[in-house]
Amino acid sequence: MNRHIALLHRIIRTITSVLLASSIAAAGMQPAIATQGRPAAAATGGLKAKLVKGGLNDPAAFTFTPKGLIYYLERGTGEVRILNPKTGADRRFFKVPGVNGAGERGALGIDLHPAWPAKPFVYVFATRSVGGSLRNTVIRIRANKGHGVSFTTLVQAPASSDPYHNGGRILFGPDRKLYVFIGDGHDSANAQDLKANLRGKMLRMNPDGSIPATNPFKGSRVWAYGVRNSFGFTFDPLTGRLWETENGPNCNDEINLLTAHGNFAWGAKESCGSAPTPRDTNNSGARPRHLPKLWFKKTIGITGNAFCRGCGLPAKYEGKMFFGGVNGVGALRVLGLNGARTAVSGGSSAVLKSPGGVIYSMESAPNGGIYFSDSNAIYRVAG
Repeated sequence: MNRHIALLHRIIRTITSVLLASSIAAAGMQPAIATQGRPAAAATGGLKAKLVKGGLNDPAAFTFTPKGLIYYLERGTGEVRILNPKTGADRRFFKVPGVNGAGERGALGIDLHPAWPAKPFVYVFATRSVGGSLRNTVIRIRANKGHGVSFTTLVQAPASSDPYHNGGRILFGPDRKLYVFIGDGHDSANAQDLKANLRGKMLRMNPDGSIPATNPFKGSRVWAYGVRNSFGFTFDPLTGRLWETENGPNCNDEINLLTAHGNFAWGAKESCGSAPTPRDTNNSGARPRHLPKLWFKKTIGITGNAFCRGCGLPAKYEGKMFFGGVNGVGALRVLGLNGARTAVSGGSSAVLKSPGGVIYSMESAPNGGIYFSDSNAIYRVAG
Protein backbone atom coordinates (compact mmCIF):
# COMPACT_ATOMS: atom_id res chain seq x y z
CA MET A 1 0.00 0.00 0.00
CA ASN A 2 1.32 3.45 -0.88
CA ARG A 3 2.65 5.58 1.94
CA HIS A 4 0.08 8.30 1.50
CA ILE A 5 -2.66 5.71 2.06
CA ALA A 6 -0.98 4.51 5.24
CA LEU A 7 -0.87 8.07 6.54
CA LEU A 8 -4.64 8.18 6.29
CA HIS A 9 -4.82 5.31 8.75
CA ARG A 10 -3.29 7.48 11.45
CA ILE A 11 -5.62 10.45 10.99
CA ILE A 12 -9.02 9.03 10.12
CA ARG A 13 -9.92 8.46 13.77
CA THR A 14 -9.91 12.23 14.35
CA ILE A 15 -11.96 13.42 11.40
CA THR A 16 -15.45 12.74 10.18
CA SER A 17 -16.19 10.47 7.27
CA VAL A 18 -17.19 13.50 5.21
CA LEU A 19 -13.84 15.14 5.74
CA LEU A 20 -12.13 11.86 5.01
CA ALA A 21 -13.81 11.51 1.65
CA SER A 22 -12.91 15.10 0.81
CA SER A 23 -9.27 14.68 1.78
CA ILE A 24 -8.91 11.51 -0.29
CA ALA A 25 -10.47 13.16 -3.32
CA ALA A 26 -8.09 16.09 -2.90
CA ALA A 27 -5.17 13.62 -2.90
CA GLY A 28 -6.26 12.38 -6.29
CA MET A 29 -7.43 8.92 -5.17
CA GLN A 30 -10.76 8.46 -6.91
CA PRO A 31 -13.18 5.63 -6.17
CA ALA A 32 -13.72 4.88 -9.88
CA ILE A 33 -11.40 2.05 -10.92
CA ALA A 34 -10.69 -0.21 -13.85
CA THR A 35 -11.14 -3.94 -13.49
CA GLN A 36 -9.69 -5.83 -16.45
CA GLY A 37 -10.24 -2.73 -18.57
CA ARG A 38 -13.85 -2.09 -17.47
CA PRO A 39 -15.03 0.56 -15.00
CA ALA A 40 -16.50 -0.71 -11.74
CA ALA A 41 -20.22 -0.27 -11.26
CA ALA A 42 -21.62 2.31 -8.88
CA ALA A 43 -22.79 1.21 -5.43
CA THR A 44 -26.24 0.01 -6.48
CA GLY A 45 -26.36 -3.37 -4.75
CA GLY A 46 -28.95 -2.28 -2.21
CA LEU A 47 -26.86 -3.52 0.72
CA LYS A 48 -26.42 -1.72 4.03
CA ALA A 49 -23.79 -1.52 6.74
CA LYS A 50 -25.42 -2.25 10.10
CA LEU A 51 -23.41 -0.94 13.03
CA VAL A 52 -22.36 -3.65 15.49
CA LYS A 53 -20.16 -1.49 17.71
CA GLY A 54 -18.71 1.99 17.25
CA GLY A 55 -16.19 4.06 19.18
CA LEU A 56 -13.46 1.44 18.77
CA ASN A 57 -9.74 2.16 18.55
CA ASP A 58 -8.47 1.13 15.10
CA PRO A 59 -9.85 -2.46 14.99
CA ALA A 60 -7.52 -3.68 12.25
CA ALA A 61 -8.50 -7.35 12.62
CA PHE A 62 -11.16 -9.49 14.29
CA THR A 63 -12.46 -13.05 14.44
CA PHE A 64 -15.40 -15.00 15.89
CA THR A 65 -15.79 -17.72 18.48
CA PRO A 66 -18.15 -20.59 17.57
CA LYS A 67 -20.78 -18.92 19.78
CA GLY A 68 -20.46 -15.58 17.99
CA LEU A 69 -18.30 -13.50 20.33
CA ILE A 70 -15.86 -11.21 18.51
CA TYR A 71 -12.19 -11.12 19.44
CA TYR A 72 -10.62 -8.00 17.91
CA LEU A 73 -7.32 -6.11 17.95
CA GLU A 74 -6.46 -2.49 18.54
CA ARG A 75 -3.72 -1.96 15.99
CA GLY A 76 -1.69 0.66 17.85
CA THR A 77 -2.11 -0.42 21.47
CA GLY A 78 -1.82 -4.18 21.01
CA GLU A 79 -4.94 -4.80 23.06
CA VAL A 80 -6.92 -7.97 22.33
CA ARG A 81 -10.54 -7.31 23.23
CA ILE A 82 -13.75 -9.35 23.39
CA LEU A 83 -16.99 -7.89 22.04
CA ASN A 84 -20.42 -9.40 22.55
CA PRO A 85 -22.31 -8.24 19.43
CA LYS A 86 -25.70 -8.97 21.05
CA THR A 87 -25.20 -6.86 24.16
CA GLY A 88 -22.41 -4.49 23.12
CA ALA A 89 -20.32 -5.52 26.12
CA ASP A 90 -16.65 -4.95 25.37
CA ARG A 91 -13.66 -5.79 27.58
CA ARG A 92 -9.93 -6.37 27.41
CA PHE A 93 -8.71 -9.96 27.09
CA PHE A 94 -4.96 -9.36 26.85
CA LYS A 95 -2.43 -6.70 25.89
CA VAL A 96 0.39 -7.76 23.58
CA PRO A 97 3.58 -6.15 24.94
CA GLY A 98 5.91 -3.93 22.95
CA VAL A 99 3.65 -3.31 19.93
CA ASN A 100 4.92 -0.70 17.46
CA GLY A 101 2.08 0.93 15.53
CA ALA A 102 4.07 3.25 13.25
CA GLY A 103 3.03 3.35 9.59
CA GLU A 104 1.41 0.02 8.75
CA ARG A 105 2.87 -1.77 11.76
CA GLY A 106 0.94 -2.86 14.81
CA ALA A 107 -1.34 -5.67 15.93
CA LEU A 108 -2.55 -6.79 12.51
CA GLY A 109 -3.95 -10.33 12.53
CA ILE A 110 -5.94 -12.58 14.86
CA ASP A 111 -7.51 -16.04 14.82
CA LEU A 112 -8.53 -18.75 17.28
CA HIS A 113 -7.37 -22.35 17.42
CA PRO A 114 -9.68 -24.42 15.18
CA ALA A 115 -10.54 -26.63 18.19
CA TRP A 116 -11.57 -23.63 20.33
CA PRO A 117 -12.50 -23.67 23.21
CA ALA A 118 -11.09 -27.17 23.88
CA LYS A 119 -7.77 -25.72 22.71
CA PRO A 120 -7.90 -22.29 24.40
CA PHE A 121 -5.39 -20.44 22.21
CA VAL A 122 -5.64 -17.03 20.54
CA TYR A 123 -3.15 -16.31 17.75
CA VAL A 124 -1.95 -12.77 16.99
CA PHE A 125 0.37 -11.26 14.40
CA ALA A 126 2.05 -8.09 15.69
CA THR A 127 5.09 -5.94 15.01
CA ARG A 128 6.85 -5.75 18.36
CA SER A 129 10.01 -4.48 19.99
CA VAL A 130 11.86 -7.63 21.09
CA GLY A 131 15.25 -7.36 22.76
CA GLY A 132 15.76 -3.88 21.38
CA SER A 133 14.91 -4.70 17.76
CA LEU A 134 11.67 -4.67 15.77
CA ARG A 135 10.22 -8.05 14.89
CA ASN A 136 7.19 -9.28 13.01
CA THR A 137 5.92 -11.94 15.37
CA VAL A 138 3.20 -14.57 15.57
CA ILE A 139 2.30 -15.28 19.18
CA ARG A 140 -0.07 -17.77 20.79
CA ILE A 141 -1.95 -16.51 23.83
CA ARG A 142 -3.36 -19.01 26.31
CA ALA A 143 -6.86 -18.22 27.59
CA ASN A 144 -8.11 -19.09 31.06
CA LYS A 145 -11.55 -18.09 32.33
CA GLY A 146 -11.97 -15.47 29.61
CA HIS A 147 -8.59 -13.79 30.03
CA GLY A 148 -5.21 -14.16 28.37
CA VAL A 149 -2.74 -15.43 30.95
CA SER A 150 0.48 -16.09 29.01
CA PHE A 151 1.87 -16.13 25.50
CA THR A 152 4.41 -18.05 23.43
CA THR A 153 6.22 -16.67 20.39
CA LEU A 154 5.82 -19.09 17.48
CA VAL A 155 7.55 -17.11 14.74
CA GLN A 156 9.63 -13.96 14.70
CA ALA A 157 11.39 -12.32 11.80
CA PRO A 158 13.17 -8.96 11.50
CA ALA A 159 10.79 -6.15 10.61
CA SER A 160 11.89 -3.69 7.95
CA SER A 161 13.24 -0.31 9.01
CA ASP A 162 10.58 1.04 6.64
CA PRO A 163 7.25 0.82 8.53
CA TYR A 164 5.23 -0.26 5.50
CA HIS A 165 4.26 -3.51 3.80
CA ASN A 166 4.07 -5.61 6.95
CA GLY A 167 1.09 -7.69 5.82
CA GLY A 168 -0.16 -9.32 9.02
CA ARG A 169 -3.26 -11.29 8.06
CA ILE A 170 -3.44 -14.73 9.75
CA LEU A 171 -6.07 -17.43 9.33
CA PHE A 172 -6.51 -21.12 9.98
CA GLY A 173 -7.30 -23.03 6.81
CA PRO A 174 -9.64 -25.99 6.30
CA ASP A 175 -6.55 -28.20 6.74
CA ARG A 176 -6.25 -26.83 10.32
CA LYS A 177 -2.90 -25.22 9.49
CA LEU A 178 -2.18 -21.58 10.30
CA TYR A 179 -1.58 -19.36 7.24
CA VAL A 180 0.35 -16.13 7.80
CA PHE A 181 1.22 -13.39 5.35
CA ILE A 182 4.27 -11.14 5.80
CA GLY A 183 4.70 -8.20 3.42
CA ASP A 184 7.83 -7.44 1.42
CA GLY A 185 8.92 -4.68 3.82
CA HIS A 186 8.86 -2.10 1.01
CA ASP A 187 11.66 -3.94 -0.80
CA SER A 188 10.42 -5.87 -3.83
CA ALA A 189 13.50 -8.10 -4.00
CA ASN A 190 12.48 -9.75 -0.72
CA ALA A 191 9.50 -11.41 -2.35
CA GLN A 192 11.74 -13.58 -4.57
CA ASP A 193 14.39 -14.37 -1.93
CA LEU A 194 13.83 -17.90 -0.61
CA LYS A 195 16.98 -17.98 1.53
CA ALA A 196 15.59 -17.70 5.08
CA ASN A 197 13.70 -14.53 4.12
CA LEU A 198 10.02 -14.58 5.12
CA ARG A 199 9.05 -11.22 3.57
CA GLY A 200 6.74 -11.21 0.58
CA LYS A 201 5.58 -14.73 1.41
CA MET A 202 2.55 -16.72 2.49
CA LEU A 203 3.55 -19.00 5.36
CA ARG A 204 1.93 -22.23 6.53
CA MET A 205 2.55 -23.82 9.92
CA ASN A 206 1.14 -26.21 12.47
CA PRO A 207 -0.82 -24.76 15.41
CA ASP A 208 2.31 -25.02 17.57
CA GLY A 209 4.35 -23.05 15.01
CA SER A 210 6.28 -26.05 13.69
CA ILE A 211 6.78 -26.72 9.98
CA PRO A 212 4.32 -29.17 8.38
CA ALA A 213 5.94 -32.09 6.60
CA THR A 214 3.61 -31.38 3.66
CA ASN A 215 4.92 -27.85 3.03
CA PRO A 216 6.22 -27.36 -0.55
CA PHE A 217 9.69 -26.12 0.47
CA LYS A 218 11.32 -28.72 2.70
CA GLY A 219 12.14 -27.40 6.14
CA SER A 220 10.50 -24.01 5.46
CA ARG A 221 7.26 -22.36 6.52
CA VAL A 222 7.04 -20.70 3.09
CA TRP A 223 3.96 -21.89 1.16
CA ALA A 224 3.83 -19.34 -1.70
CA TYR A 225 5.98 -16.35 -2.64
CA GLY A 226 6.34 -13.38 -4.99
CA VAL A 227 3.64 -11.36 -3.21
CA ARG A 228 4.00 -7.65 -2.50
CA ASN A 229 1.70 -6.82 0.40
CA SER A 230 -1.63 -8.23 1.48
CA PHE A 231 -4.26 -7.29 4.02
CA GLY A 232 -6.75 -9.96 3.02
CA PHE A 233 -7.02 -13.62 2.20
CA THR A 234 -9.71 -16.20 2.77
CA PHE A 235 -10.64 -19.74 1.84
CA ASP A 236 -13.47 -20.56 -0.55
CA PRO A 237 -15.90 -22.55 1.64
CA LEU A 238 -16.94 -24.63 -1.37
CA THR A 239 -13.46 -25.69 -2.56
CA GLY A 240 -10.99 -24.82 0.21
CA ARG A 241 -8.89 -22.76 -2.23
CA LEU A 242 -7.09 -19.68 -0.95
CA TRP A 243 -8.02 -16.29 -2.49
CA GLU A 244 -5.77 -13.36 -1.65
CA THR A 245 -5.98 -9.60 -2.19
CA GLU A 246 -2.72 -7.80 -2.99
CA ASN A 247 -1.78 -4.12 -2.93
CA GLY A 248 -0.04 -2.82 -6.01
CA PRO A 249 2.32 0.19 -6.11
CA ASN A 250 0.79 2.96 -8.30
CA CYS A 251 -1.02 0.36 -10.39
CA ASN A 252 -2.37 -3.17 -10.32
CA ASP A 253 -4.06 -4.04 -7.08
CA GLU A 254 -4.76 -7.75 -7.52
CA ILE A 255 -6.90 -10.70 -6.56
CA ASN A 256 -4.92 -13.94 -6.67
CA LEU A 257 -5.71 -17.61 -6.31
CA LEU A 258 -2.70 -18.71 -4.27
CA THR A 259 -1.33 -22.24 -4.59
CA ALA A 260 1.40 -24.17 -2.85
CA HIS A 261 4.92 -23.54 -4.22
CA GLY A 262 3.50 -20.83 -6.49
CA ASN A 263 5.51 -17.79 -7.56
CA PHE A 264 3.15 -14.83 -7.95
CA ALA A 265 5.90 -12.87 -9.70
CA TRP A 266 6.26 -9.69 -7.65
CA GLY A 267 9.96 -8.87 -7.40
CA ALA A 268 12.88 -6.66 -8.32
CA LYS A 269 11.87 -6.30 -11.99
CA GLU A 270 8.44 -4.89 -11.18
CA SER A 271 7.43 -1.62 -12.83
CA CYS A 272 4.15 0.14 -13.45
CA GLY A 273 5.75 1.91 -16.39
CA SER A 274 4.05 4.48 -18.56
CA ALA A 275 2.44 2.15 -21.08
CA PRO A 276 -0.99 0.67 -20.32
CA THR A 277 0.30 -2.84 -19.65
CA PRO A 278 -1.68 -4.26 -16.71
CA ARG A 279 0.61 -7.13 -15.76
CA ASP A 280 4.08 -5.62 -15.61
CA THR A 281 4.14 -6.03 -11.83
CA ASN A 282 4.15 -9.82 -12.27
CA ASN A 283 7.39 -10.34 -14.16
CA SER A 284 10.00 -11.53 -11.66
CA GLY A 285 11.49 -14.78 -10.49
CA ALA A 286 11.25 -18.39 -11.53
CA ARG A 287 8.71 -19.74 -13.98
CA PRO A 288 5.93 -20.65 -14.04
CA ARG A 289 4.71 -17.24 -12.88
CA HIS A 290 1.14 -17.11 -11.67
CA LEU A 291 -0.80 -14.07 -12.85
CA PRO A 292 -3.70 -12.43 -11.02
CA LYS A 293 -7.27 -13.54 -11.56
CA LEU A 294 -8.36 -9.89 -11.47
CA TRP A 295 -6.47 -6.61 -11.28
CA PHE A 296 -7.19 -2.91 -10.93
CA LYS A 297 -5.15 -0.56 -13.11
CA LYS A 298 -5.74 2.20 -10.57
CA THR A 299 -5.18 1.13 -6.99
CA ILE A 300 -8.08 0.92 -4.55
CA GLY A 301 -5.96 0.02 -1.50
CA ILE A 302 -7.53 -3.44 -1.56
CA THR A 303 -8.00 -5.04 1.87
CA GLY A 304 -10.09 -7.81 3.45
CA ASN A 305 -12.23 -10.37 1.66
CA ALA A 306 -14.90 -12.94 2.57
CA PHE A 307 -17.24 -15.34 0.77
CA CYS A 308 -21.01 -15.43 1.04
CA ARG A 309 -22.25 -18.88 1.99
CA GLY A 310 -25.61 -18.73 3.71
CA CYS A 311 -24.73 -15.13 4.57
CA GLY A 312 -28.32 -13.89 4.83
CA LEU A 313 -28.10 -11.61 1.80
CA PRO A 314 -30.23 -11.84 -1.38
CA ALA A 315 -29.74 -15.09 -3.28
CA LYS A 316 -27.80 -13.39 -6.09
CA TYR A 317 -24.84 -12.98 -3.71
CA GLU A 318 -24.60 -16.65 -2.71
CA GLY A 319 -21.14 -18.09 -3.44
CA LYS A 320 -19.66 -14.72 -4.38
CA MET A 321 -16.64 -13.02 -2.88
CA PHE A 322 -16.82 -9.63 -1.16
CA PHE A 323 -13.77 -7.42 -0.68
CA GLY A 324 -12.99 -3.91 0.50
CA GLY A 325 -10.49 -1.08 0.16
CA VAL A 326 -9.22 2.09 1.80
CA ASN A 327 -9.02 4.47 -1.15
CA GLY A 328 -11.83 6.80 -2.13
CA VAL A 329 -14.99 6.15 -0.14
CA GLY A 330 -14.04 2.65 0.97
CA ALA A 331 -16.47 0.72 -1.20
CA LEU A 332 -17.47 -2.86 -0.52
CA ARG A 333 -17.25 -4.78 -3.78
CA VAL A 334 -18.46 -8.17 -4.94
CA LEU A 335 -17.46 -10.54 -7.74
CA GLY A 336 -18.44 -13.98 -8.94
CA LEU A 337 -16.36 -17.01 -9.86
CA ASN A 338 -16.64 -19.38 -12.79
CA GLY A 339 -18.30 -22.79 -12.51
CA ALA A 340 -15.06 -24.52 -11.48
CA ARG A 341 -14.40 -21.69 -8.99
CA THR A 342 -10.88 -21.26 -10.34
CA ALA A 343 -11.29 -17.89 -12.07
CA VAL A 344 -13.21 -14.64 -11.78
CA SER A 345 -16.43 -14.36 -13.77
CA GLY A 346 -16.61 -10.78 -15.09
CA GLY A 347 -15.47 -7.74 -13.16
CA SER A 348 -16.43 -6.44 -9.73
CA SER A 349 -19.33 -4.26 -8.63
CA ALA A 350 -19.47 -1.83 -5.72
CA VAL A 351 -22.44 -2.63 -3.47
CA LEU A 352 -22.08 -0.24 -0.52
CA LYS A 353 -19.89 2.50 0.91
CA SER A 354 -18.27 2.12 4.30
CA PRO A 355 -19.68 4.66 6.78
CA GLY A 356 -16.13 5.27 8.00
CA GLY A 357 -14.66 5.78 4.53
CA VAL A 358 -12.42 2.70 4.64
CA ILE A 359 -12.73 -1.06 4.97
CA TYR A 360 -10.04 -2.95 6.87
CA SER A 361 -10.72 -6.55 7.81
CA MET A 362 -13.60 -8.78 6.66
CA GLU A 363 -14.85 -12.00 8.27
CA SER A 364 -17.69 -14.51 8.10
CA ALA A 365 -19.55 -15.16 11.33
CA PRO A 366 -20.49 -18.68 12.49
CA ASN A 367 -24.01 -18.12 11.10
CA GLY A 368 -22.55 -17.09 7.72
CA GLY A 369 -23.08 -13.34 8.10
CA ILE A 370 -20.43 -11.04 6.60
CA TYR A 371 -18.81 -8.40 8.81
CA PHE A 372 -16.18 -5.72 8.23
CA SER A 373 -14.24 -3.18 10.27
CA ASP A 374 -13.14 0.36 9.57
CA SER A 375 -11.01 2.73 11.66
CA ASN A 376 -13.41 2.87 14.61
CA ALA A 377 -16.24 0.36 14.20
CA ILE A 378 -17.37 -3.12 13.21
CA TYR A 379 -20.36 -3.56 10.89
CA ARG A 380 -22.54 -6.36 9.58
CA VAL A 381 -23.50 -6.39 5.88
CA ALA A 382 -27.29 -6.51 5.57
CA GLY A 383 -29.74 -6.72 2.68
